[in-house]
Amino acid sequence: MSYDGSSAPVMTLAEVESVARAAHAAQRDKAGRPYVEHLEAVAEGVRARGGGCELIAAAWLHDAVEDGVLSEEWLTAANLTQRTKDVVRALTKRPGEEPQAYAERILATEGARLVKAADLAHNADPRRLAVLDEPTARRLTRKYAAMRQYLGVTAENPDIPDIAGIPETSTTSDD
Repeated sequence: MSYDGSSAPVMTLAEVESVARAAHAAQRDKAGRPYVEHLEAVAEGVRARGGGCELIAAAWLHDAVEDGVLSEEWLTAANLTQRTKDVVRALTKRPGEEPQAYAERILATEGARLVKAADLAHNADPRRLAVLDEPTARRLTRKYAAMRQYLGVTAENPDIPDIAGIPETSTTSDD
């Protein structure tokens, strides 16, 4: 049985995590930490915000295509639910894309806002920013604040699962 409750042969969360860890194994974040620590934090953030397995899978993969460690072709062929693929695609920034256009795509994709909220929460963690040089920390703080504003994610509502009130758990598999 797959993580989406159907009998379709989709990757388990453990398999998705394993793929993400292997794909990002050589990558480091801006502070020099293993990048997989960020993926783990985002996946846990999605779980803590009430996201189901499809969104947790998307959290593990949210930067994979953008960072070039997995290809769009891999994502298309992967045994993942369509919802997971859609969220990963929504969270993949395109070259030259304006932040507002990126935010609009996230808002138009069910579940993507929750994953991005977890991503922003970890990226903007003061403990992470404190180890960066001052200009970088300031630049990133402004960048993350602007994206939170575009998405309507504020200090008062950082964990809103979905702006349309659609439940974050689903048992559909469109693969």
